[in-house]
Amino acid sequence: MRSHSGISTQASSFNLEHFFELSADLFCIAGYDGYFRKINHSVSRVLGYTEEELMAAPIAGFIHPDDRTITARYRDELLNGEPLLHFENRYITKTGDIVWLSWTSMPVPQEELIYAIAKNITHKKSEEADRNKLIAELGNLNADLKQLSYTTSHDLRSPVNNLLSVFSLLNKHAIEDEEVHRFLAILKSGTESLKETLNDYVDLLSHNQQMKIEKEDVYFSDVFEAVTRSIQTLITDSKASIKTDFDALPAVYFNRSYLESVFLNLISNAIKYSFPGRAPVIELHSWTENDQLLLSVTDNGRGFDMEKVKDRIFGMHQRFHEHNDSKGIGLYLVRHHITSMGGTITVNSEPDKGTSFIISFAKQIF
Repeated sequence: MRSHSGISTQASSFNLEHFFELSADLFCIAGYDGYFRKINHSVSRVLGYTEEELMAAPIAGFIHPDDRTITARYRDELLNGEPLLHFENRYITKTGDIVWLSWTSMPVPQEELIYAIAKNITHKKSEEADRNKLIAELGNLNADLKQLSYTTSHDLRSPVNNLLSVFSLLNKHAIEDEEVHRFLAILKSGTESLKETLNDYVDLLSHNQQMKIEKEDVYFSDVFEAVTRSIQTLITDSKASIKTDFDALPAVYFNRSYLESVFLNLISNAIKYSFPGRAPVIELHSWTENDQLLLSVTDNGRGFDMEKVKDRIFGMHQRFHEHNDSKGIGLYLVRHHITSMGGTITVNSEPDKGTSFIISFAKQIF
């Protein structure tokens, strides 16, 4: 049977008190004076107080001391007619335990009452705390492993460079056995590959380090000397000619390791991607112009079509020429090192004519 309004008359026989009392959630009605007016059994069960004890004291007295200020602020918004949704705070039980409650509260100004429902989310908060602790521990462990990897890769570069220097000192003409020549060539190639891999690992680990990057006055000539010494075999074997002019701008305020990585990647790329049958010619020039601190690195290598690759030049794992040792991270790291220090880098290139990178360094601000 239905009434004229279309609502079943059976609804009037429902006992809404059961809905209030049987809920596992905390149901309560509070007055604008800050006292409970009506609560269900779950409130007493969760907080451990009798209904009489809860009704006799101000609600604020049951709230965790550290949460009382923020709770009072949101309560003021309720008294101004603003509903409160998913507000979380802590209560102290009769036994001294802490429980987390998530509240949805609706004010009824004409009655000066607040109707509220709370869910006990203590278990959820405990899981979050355990998870955050585990994440912190894993973060510390990961940082230690990264530092170990960085140190190991970095420290291995020196003996590898020394081994490469031995190859350059060998008198190949004094070795008559062709098989020995072949073994030495294989060993040298493998050592150079290992060196480049170590350099890549060190650069990537440096890129991912979440630490303060120290800056200092770095002289281009010092960085150039250190880098070319580390790849002397590559330079000699390729018959590369490298010209420098750092007179107009001898130094910049920068991170030395980053600048060494920039020089290493741009110079080694210029050699690796040289034009077949043409000895690499690389020029480095620093100067100031219109209050800018500039450095150019230019080569006469293969170059590339700017229209085709201009949006991908500095992308991770981008390769524009076939080369066995290419991993597609060199230019990505170059751009990262420059931009993370506040600078910019641009590139111009033509196929078979070479490439020019121009770096603009951020000025030191005192």
